[in-house]
Amino acid sequence: MTIFITGVAGFIGFSLAKRLLGEGKQVVGIDNLNDYYDPTLKQARLDELAKLGGNFAFHKTDLADASSLTALMLSTKPSVVLHVGAQASVRYGLTNQVAYLNSNLIGHFNILAACKALQEQEGCLAHLLYASSSSVYGGNAKPGEDTKAFCETDNVMEPQSLYAATKLADEAMTEAWCHQFKGSKGWFPASGLRFFTVYGPWGRPDMSPVLFASAMLDGRAIPLFNGGDLWRDFTYIDDIVEAVVRLMDTPPARGHEVYNLGNQNPVRMDEFVQVLGNVLGKQPLVDAKPWPPTEVYKTFADTRKLHAAIGWAPATPLQDGLQRFADWYVAWHGKFKV
Repeated sequence: MTIFITGVAGFIGFSLAKRLLGEGKQVVGIDNLNDYYDPTLKQARLDELAKLGGNFAFHKTDLADASSLTALMLSTKPSVVLHVGAQASVRYGLTNQVAYLNSNLIGHFNILAACKALQEQEGCLAHLLYASSSSVYGGNAKPGEDTKAFCETDNVMEPQSLYAATKLADEAMTEAWCHQFKGSKGWFPASGLRFFTVYGPWGRPDMSPVLFASAMLDGRAIPLFNGGDLWRDFTYIDDIVEAVVRLMDTPPARGHEVYNLGNQNPVRMDEFVQVLGNVLGKQPLVDAKPWPPTEVYKTFADTRKLHAAIGWAPATPLQDGLQRFADWYVAWHGKFKV
């Protein structure tokens, strides 16, 4: 089995590739290795994958390059495509909107078109799985409300950031694509993966675990929004990988489905900071910041649909996940910029 992974030098793409290579799968990975964050970390991830043997092939390719993407997919003939490459970060969209359009919209369309071409010519594509985000739920949870877990059938028409809007558009585009081509030679099933605040070893430098750990180890204050009264459903990376690997073998019968991939246990950010300080052995200093317009109040995954599909759902306790993250990060501290 050959698996095609976009964004393979990124946090989730790397983690998926590492697991699949360990299981003896052939992995073809692409990434444009942009400088959104220090490429040293991206290259280090690729170096780790290269150590796992000859089943890994890397190609520096941009999602916006439709012809190169399609040619590569046709030549490698994957049976599963894991499209987890994208322009990440909700706050980056305040100043760099075009990056989201090129990667998250044009790039996603190019993936759909390349998958259709692959299926028409080779007939080998069994499943496309692509990264969406919990950010699509937008303003569903508000302070002072008795907020319930987000379900896949909830309203998603209040995106709070351009990033969220592009992920919502990707879902709508895929739904329309699967509907209009179902029954044709180029049809393939697709699953959208609404990731909830993924963390763990090899995580992105722009996300709170790395930013906060770096500040604590350097004796700097942590920027904490809204007095810490924001909630996130932190989900450990190995749980994300397990869910995706199980879903690979579970293509949706109707053509397209979306799933929440979260830990079902939101944590208030000031509590998160204290747990991270405990595993690092540091007392955090806090710099109170206002609540940015891009940030939602609370994320909370309802994973009943995921559990019904694969018989499992993420549940790693935050203390355990942060201890594993801290063990990795202490060894890496200072090797890349944050």
